[in-house]
Amino acid sequence: MRRRLLAEFVGSTLLVTVVVGSGIMAQSLSPGDAGLQLLQNSTATVLGLAVLILILGPVSGAHFNPVVSLAAWWQGRQISSRELGGYLTAQVLGGVVGSVLANLMFGRPAITWSTHDRAAPYLWLGEVVATAGLVLVIFSLVRSGRTAVAPAAVAAYIGAAYWFTSSTSFANPAVTIGRAFTDSFAGIAPASVPGFVVAQLIGGVVGLLLVRGLFARSTPERVRAS
Repeated sequence: MRRRLLAEFVGSTLLVTVVVGSGIMAQSLSPGDAGLQLLQNSTATVLGLAVLILILGPVSGAHFNPVVSLAAWWQGRQISSRELGGYLTAQVLGGVVGSVLANLMFGRPAITWSTHDRAAPYLWLGEVVATAGLVLVIFSLVRSGRTAVAPAAVAAYIGAAYWFTSSTSFANPAVTIGRAFTDSFAGIAPASVPGFVVAQLIGGVVGLLLVRGLFARSTPERVRAS
């Protein structure tokens, strides 16, 4: 269990470090060009996420995401209520540490609260769609016994969702909370965090309903995803 919690903490930390760090770098390399900044940010996130799932998946399942852990627990897939609490704590703490680490690497104060307001119904809808799609991808692979391709499939979906959702696909409460600690391209204002998290939880439920409608129940298998 200690190894699994460490994997979730390290994975969540590095995931947010990739997202925030590449966002800061994109601002520096391409000032004033939001489209190019998003391309640089999304490319780094896709590559980093795929590697993290590949490396840490055998240890903890590489959830790095409270919605994924909640969905796995709800379906009884090798995570107990006690383990769920540990996973959620490790993921959220990792998200915060990842943002602080990225800030420090680029010579910024450890904590710079974001001023990027993201509170609007169309953005919440984007988060519902992004999270529902992520849950659908992950648990469709679990139900069909194809978790070996999860690193590529999950990373590819997140990369695409950066571009086809209005919210740029946070799709992860731990990442959302972490990104409030940086006033950079990747940041989100603290006041906008609750709306995003609620939308993500709704998206998780929608995703599970879609999986249930599309796939027969399979033998429980450790979830490997983000």
